[in-house]
Amino acid sequence: MPSLRLTAPGQPPMIYNLHKKITSIGSGPDNDIVLPDPLVTDGYAIHFDGQVYTVFAPRKTEFVVNGKKRSKHKLTHDERLVIGSCDLRFVMIDEAGPVEHEAAETIADLDAYTKLYEFSERLIHQRDLGELLDALMDAVIEITNADKGFLVLLEGDTIDVKVARNLNRENIADAVHQLSDSIVAKVVRSRKPVIVSDALRDDEFSSSKSVMQLKVSSVICVPLLDRGRLIGLIYVGNDAIRDLFQQDTLRVLTVFSSQASLIVANAMLMNELKVDNKRLNDRLEQYRFGEIVGTSPPMQQVFRKVEKISVTDISVLITGDTGTGKELIARELHNRSPRAGKPFVTINCGAIPENLLESELFGHVKGAFTGAVANKQGKFQAADGGTLFLDEIGEMPIELQVKLLRAIQERVVYRVGDTRPENVDIRILAATNRELEKEIAGGRFREDLYYRLNVVNVELPPLRDRGEDVLVIARYLLSRYAREYDAKVKGFSPNAAVAIRKHNWPGNIRELENRIKKAIVLCESSVIGPDDLGLDADSLPQILTLADAKDKFQRDYINEVLALNNGNRTKTARDLGVDPRTVFRHLEKEGGEPGDAEGAV
Repeated sequence: MPSLRLTAPGQPPMIYNLHKKITSIGSGPDNDIVLPDPLVTDGYAIHFDGQVYTVFAPRKTEFVVNGKKRSKHKLTHDERLVIGSCDLRFVMIDEAGPVEHEAAETIADLDAYTKLYEFSERLIHQRDLGELLDALMDAVIEITNADKGFLVLLEGDTIDVKVARNLNRENIADAVHQLSDSIVAKVVRSRKPVIVSDALRDDEFSSSKSVMQLKVSSVICVPLLDRGRLIGLIYVGNDAIRDLFQQDTLRVLTVFSSQASLIVANAMLMNELKVDNKRLNDRLEQYRFGEIVGTSPPMQQVFRKVEKISVTDISVLITGDTGTGKELIARELHNRSPRAGKPFVTINCGAIPENLLESELFGHVKGAFTGAVANKQGKFQAADGGTLFLDEIGEMPIELQVKLLRAIQERVVYRVGDTRPENVDIRILAATNRELEKEIAGGRFREDLYYRLNVVNVELPPLRDRGEDVLVIARYLLSRYAREYDAKVKGFSPNAAVAIRKHNWPGNIRELENRIKKAIVLCESSVIGPDDLGLDADSLPQILTLADAKDKFQRDYINEVLALNNGNRTKTARDLGVDPRTVFRHLEKEGGEPGDAEGAV
């Protein structure tokens, strides 16, 4: 490579490679070649036009070349320049001795690794990916003395230029057309770096159409590998200078490519996570019904029914196990109704003492009873124009049910201690986890009130019957409460997901919500495991082999049919369509007596 060998009094020789179109010379520290002579002014320069190196002196100054003063001179091999007290020898081919070459190489390496250290420091503090990749390519261009650099990602057979920068730290337009297809193809094929000293005269690449069109000179291209997988490459070049890149350049660039691989791989992973998260959110929105999440057919059926009845003023009885979300369904019925802008008032009929419940429902006047120090409106009055939700209606005392029925029928209420009627315009929604038919049969619930409330029944399935809903809801709750508690928990471990699916969830969504809240607060890692949820192997249903499951079902079913037939083996065998000996053998295994409950054929 063309270079200048600097010799100055009291200083060790220095070698400077001429890799730029313009190389500045002077005593100032910002020059490319700094002369250790304070009497030398700045402004000297060597210009390379692609073929000839020409040295220029600043205005009204001169330099000495071959014993003659000049202000401008075209350099040839082995010519000597004298500027001030400094001697500079120009060579077209590297002739440095071993010691000088080693010193120059050490200085170049030190400069390159200094840049690498500076970039590593920036990597720690930089958060914007685009700025980080731009900084990476700027550093690569600087340490390799290239005049352009590209960060390329491979997406299938497509080349995607993510970053394209020039020597002035500017983005390059139309970057993909400035790459040599043949050089890129070789790196992709071999997964090994390629150094091209003079592409136009290279035996392998000189006939390449892209090399000839681009007039490519010096190029170095290194692969970006993530655990052996090729994800992209770094491509740098200088079209003006031949023989620019050496093995020491490749050595430093390989370290940079390792950091670039890490950054790009993490960026790709984050992008995949964002895509997955968006897909999950889209799916969640697709199956989200207000504040309710459900993908299972039973819940989709509930949603369709709610949509139909929400626009009416019809009374609705919401039934289901405790913790299934009955109040959420009631709120959704209100929010989708014409009364949405009016009050939604809730009263838990099982949480208020019997002697206070009437006052809570209908209000009271001052002095109606001990402690009634002022007039108070009830829930009926508070809900006027909107919706009144009577939760746990099955807990209401039988005596109060009569007054409730009259209030619903006549839309008129009387405060406790008052004889003046108050008209109310409300919609009644009620909920219970009791079987009201049994309560009616036991005389604990009025049948006429039941039919007044249960014009339409919305029955919520237990969580155990909602299939994959349990995981969808669990992830939704995790995301919600992780944000609320500012926790670092990101998800469930595979074992936790299995445990969630297998647990019977007797407390339904309320139990699931409580376990997830506890796990988020107490979990010591970013992933929740089954232990964090309080779900261990002993609490999960036993998984049987298919043969054992079939055998268990057969035993249970034979016992069930035997019970229906009062232990008559012959009739049981006939109902099951098997030989009676099959039933006898079953009873022997179960420990029964073969002669028991013999029935007539």
